[in-house]
Order: sequence, then C-alpha cells, then structure tokens
Amino acid sequence: MNHPEIILIFARADNGVIGRDGRLPWHLPSDLRRFKALTTGSPMIMGRKTFDSLPGLLEGRRHIVLTRDAGWQEDGAEAVGSPEEAIRIANAPHIAVIGGGEIYNQFLPVADRIELTEVHLDAQGDVTIPAPDPTEWREDARQDFPAEGSRPAYSFVTYRRRGGK
Repeated sequence: MNHPEIILIFARADNGVIGRDGRLPWHLPSDLRRFKALTTGSPMIMGRKTFDSLPGLLEGRRHIVLTRDAGWQEDGAEAVGSPEEAIRIANAPHIAVIGGGEIYNQFLPVADRIELTEVHLDAQGDVTIPAPDPTEWREDARQDFPAEGSRPAYSFVTYRRRGGK
C-alpha cells in the first residue's frame, strides 16, 4: 500500500477545545453516528489516552495505538511506536486518525482530508488544536445544524489538502 488516504477525524469547539479530562466536553449523538459511519471498516490510529477513553473496542474497526511505552499492550489493540509504523501496519486504502491532539499534530503534515465537526460554543477543556489553515486546506463540503435544547449548533465540514496528492 503506497499512498493511503489519511483522514483526520475530530470535533472542535469554536475556541479550539477538543477534549476535557479524556472526554468530549459535549454530547452530540449525530456526531457520534457520523464518527461511526466514517470509521467503520477502516483502521483507526489513536494515542493511548484516546484508546483508554473509548467505551470499549469499537466494532468493525482496527485499533492501532501510537504509544511511547514499548511494553504497552491491550487486548484488541495493535501498539506501534511511530506514525510511519502505524501507517505501514494499517495497510489500507483509507486510514482514520482519531486523536488526541498530539497524534493529530503528528499526522497533520501527511493528512489528505479532515472530517471536522465544528461545535459552535466556547468549551472548557485541556486539549486544543488550531482550526485548519486555509492556506493548506480548502473546505469541500459543509452541513450546518441549529442548536436544539441544551445541544449547541454544529457543522459537519470536510476539508481537503490544497494541491492534494
């Protein structure tokens, strides 16, 4: 597999927050359904903290965990020590990178697409990432959804790398 499509998948508040205490700072069922649709059937690359935050193994997906701890292992997870090793063992046409912030930053230079849920609020959190740089990324698709009850407004946005491979 020479050049898989690498897709960063994340939800981000307007102020850049993507997580708080190892969890999402909001609950959007439609975002969780979209995440499942985007990742089912694909290998997912994630950091160990993201793996630990999952409710369990996610059915129909490989769990490739990038960790500095060479001795780390967990049932159902494939531990790797570098982004290059993660891509190599994924050996798939499409690879989903699902977090956290440090992992996104490691894969951003080689990513082809970003599937972003913009959560329209300023959230409290301890993990942030910047918005996609418009000089590197072009918006390809957008669906906007209004706030409902206690749930904030949000948008599903697809970005593709400018001059993509």
